[in-house]
Amino acid sequence: MPADPPHRARKPQRSTTNQPPSGSGTSAIEVRRSARRRRTVSAYREGDRTIVLIPARMSAAEEQRWVSVMLDKLAAQESRRVPGDAELAERAERLSAQYFAGRARAASVRWVTNQNTRWGSCTPAEGSIRLSHRLKGMPEYVIDYVLLHELAHLLVPGHGADFWRLLEAYPRTERARGYLEGVAAAARLPKDPGVRED
Repeated sequence: MPADPPHRARKPQRSTTNQPPSGSGTSAIEVRRSARRRRTVSAYREGDRTIVLIPARMSAAEEQRWVSVMLDKLAAQESRRVPGDAELAERAERLSAQYFAGRARAASVRWVTNQNTRWGSCTPAEGSIRLSHRLKGMPEYVIDYVLLHELAHLLVPGHGADFWRLLEAYPRTERARGYLEGVAAAARLPKDPGVRED
């Protein structure tokens, strides 16, 4: 039997670019396999693409599982990054342009710590929007929904049919509302009677 050829550094193998699972927030996933990588898996964002680095020996099923795990980890890391007031205002401007043709213009958008029963509020006469600090750390789509909700109030003051028609443009409205309802319901749950607080 001939001896194994000497080890040569090989270029990482790249899989074809895949479409991500729905709701992942990215437009493409590129998996790069490396013979030098033995056990570790890592991932990072590169523009609107997610790059996942895996060992070359992994099976297709392992690759699929690790891609899913790494997408979840990246999403969790990104959700912990809290935008400041300036970034929040820029985000509101982008959302208004995307969903309301730029018609909803906020004069100010900021985080506040005095809203414990509301997720956000809007004063249409001043064009000011305030988001509760309790939203910090929640998924981006939830923050976007609350921003859009308050931006919609700049166009329609109440919660009538016209208001909800505006929010139909945002595809994650129902999901975000469900998330917020779940958070609110969890806050009202009684403490486990079997757990003592010392």
